[in-house]
Amino acid sequence: MTPRPSESLPPYRLVATAGHVDHGKSTLVRALTGTDPDRLAEEKARGLTIDLGFASVELPSGAVLGVVDVPGHARFLKNMVAGVGSVDACVFVVAATEGWRAQSAEHLAVLDLFGIKSGVVALTKSDLVDQSQLEAVRAEVGERLVKSRLATAEVVPVDSVRGQGLGQLVSALEQIVATSEPAPDLGRPRLFVDRSFSLKGAGTVVTGTLVGGRVETGSFLALYPGAPPSFSPRTVRLRRLQVHGADRESARPGERVAANLTGVEAREVSRGQVLLDPAQWEPTRVIDVSLQLLETAPALGARGNRQFHFGTAHHPVRIRLLGTGEIPPGGSGLARLRLDTPLPLLPGDRFLLRDGGRAETIGGGEVLDISPVLPLKRARPDRSIERVVAERGFLEVGLLERLTGVRRPPDIGRYAVEAAERSRREAELRARLDAAGPIGLPAAELDDLDRAIAESLSGLRLEAGRYRRGERSSGAHPYVVASRRAPLAPPPLDGFSRAELRDLVRTGALVDCEGLFLLPEAIAAAKAVLAEELKGSEAEITVSAFRQRLSTSRRVAMALLAHFDATGFTRRRGDTRTAGPVLRRRLGLPELEESL
Repeated sequence: MTPRPSESLPPYRLVATAGHVDHGKSTLVRALTGTDPDRLAEEKARGLTIDLGFASVELPSGAVLGVVDVPGHARFLKNMVAGVGSVDACVFVVAATEGWRAQSAEHLAVLDLFGIKSGVVALTKSDLVDQSQLEAVRAEVGERLVKSRLATAEVVPVDSVRGQGLGQLVSALEQIVATSEPAPDLGRPRLFVDRSFSLKGAGTVVTGTLVGGRVETGSFLALYPGAPPSFSPRTVRLRRLQVHGADRESARPGERVAANLTGVEAREVSRGQVLLDPAQWEPTRVIDVSLQLLETAPALGARGNRQFHFGTAHHPVRIRLLGTGEIPPGGSGLARLRLDTPLPLLPGDRFLLRDGGRAETIGGGEVLDISPVLPLKRARPDRSIERVVAERGFLEVGLLERLTGVRRPPDIGRYAVEAAERSRREAELRARLDAAGPIGLPAAELDDLDRAIAESLSGLRLEAGRYRRGERSSGAHPYVVASRRAPLAPPPLDGFSRAELRDLVRTGALVDCEGLFLLPEAIAAAKAVLAEELKGSEAEITVSAFRQRLSTSRRVAMALLAHFDATGFTRRRGDTRTAGPVLRRRLGLPELEESL
């Protein structure tokens, strides 16, 4: 089969079932899609959904509906949570024969905490009750939903065995597709793994719900988290992709995906891992969040240990409240969570909290800050990007994107910088420049941000590895000015830093001649004299004659000749100098054997 490009695909939405055990969720899915979502032998033998099941159906409009069927029994709620965290909508199932039950309430709470606001209510087994009981159950369901995100959901009586009401249910699902937005493509894909197995001839296959961005066959991603203690990601290649059994070149956000992986064995992959591009994420153990407790939950004190459910994973978490003694039942507040495993999270991600000991959902919330930097007493988290920058002072825009999921242009260089931090650094840099004086401030002593700030300052330039003020050039240096008055009588070195003079040598403003610092024009004048005196093949000049020709001191003459010897311009022969290789080539003189 030729893989189909995602651009030519019909609209797609992913829904999950929800509801109390034995209320007919799996039977409804089978009637709606023609697929039995109970895939395990134990499920078929017991007539009880234990783990997640999957199906799909094409609606009359051509839209495709992916379905995640979840277990309803309280013992398997963690499996239910793993299935609904990334869906677009739900089919909430209540049996007309039993009405609202305990897991109806907990499943509704889970949906609310995950922010799922689109759905339809199916009153199953409606053929087994009379009209008065059906209306009583409908009224009860309406009362239970009134404070939830599903308050306006359509309620549809259904007989899954005979198919009565399925047409109305399909119409309600069509309306959900028409009025809801598709899963957003943020260019930051995460595939939450819920199954891993091996297929003969293919190798490792994982399935999961894709969110945040597209993935393509042939691309390289990483499985995260890896094994403790480092949790380093495992790089894998997407050899093949399928969505509900159809080969695809790429998969869209919101779709149920089966990915054939190379580079990893099936036994090395487990539910709870995530396929992603590690360059786009900043996994963390510490997050600041907003918390909402259920009305049925006990009060949450300043400290607590709970289970953190996100994606298809659950992890132990320690909770510290921010700015409050406790959160009462049904109340809300801010908290800092510490996880046992670093996770790839973003502000806006929703999570669930459960009490493992009491086996009940207590609340959930939204991630506000990744890897917070302020201490508990000062932290006031929200989803503002400017707050993230202000609390850190500055940070590289790539890191800012990994922490917030938002790309913004840099303020300076490659950094986002808080205004007060930039002002402080500019003032400090100017003070260091003042202290450095004419020699300038070595760029190597500045960090990357300070160098970027230095580049942005007017009247400043980088020269020979040092930042100098623009109003003073090498030519205006006091030593250079003094040397110009008598080029072959250099001024005393008293009052001048050797490092400063060596820096002038690096810029070409001076030449170091055996510890004497002379102007380039003095060197040129001395070369001209030698070229005139040594133009004959056998010509030579003594130190004394050279000194007299230049009208300078013996010390300067000796320094110049030593410099010219070292550079091949002259050749020493006893107390005299002859033309060296460089000068002979300039004058067109033959090389002498004795000079070889």
